[in-house]
Amino acid sequence: IVTDLFMVIVLKDTLEKRGALGQIKARIRAEVFNALDDQSVPRPALSHENLLVNELIREYLEYNKYNYTASVLTSESGQPEVPLDRQFLAKELNIVEDTNAKSVPLLYGIISHFLHGGKEGTQNTPTKMSLLTYPKQNLGKPPMERNQK
Repeated sequence: IVTDLFMVIVLKDTLEKRGALGQIKARIRAEVFNALDDQSVPRPALSHENLLVNELIREYLEYNKYNYTASVLTSESGQPEVPLDRQFLAKELNIVEDTNAKSVPLLYGIISHFLHGGKEGTQNTPTKMSLLTYPKQNLGKPPMERNQK
């Protein structure tokens, strides 16, 4: 019994170190969700706006390595499995990005733009997004390591 318990502890530790345990838990959650999801009730059609919003959220989730959450979002929302092309998304949202902005999710640029008083983007004027004013030391770090403002 002690060796069985030891094996379970070692196995759990190994799976955690490899990142597989989180993946397994997420897969179980997704399967439970799918089992509970009433397939007899059709989902409402995914509107163009919801498609774009979901894609912005998915890009953000995947950038921050919230892959399991992104997977559930895709499954639950009916979002296409293949992500929309970023250039298409930027064009649909009438966004012109600078070079720095292209390295992070569009949501970061949108938030940065409005936090720093962007007045562009009304009617047919493209929103010009730059991350020059965004705290670059935060980008690319895991969310827990980012500076809090």
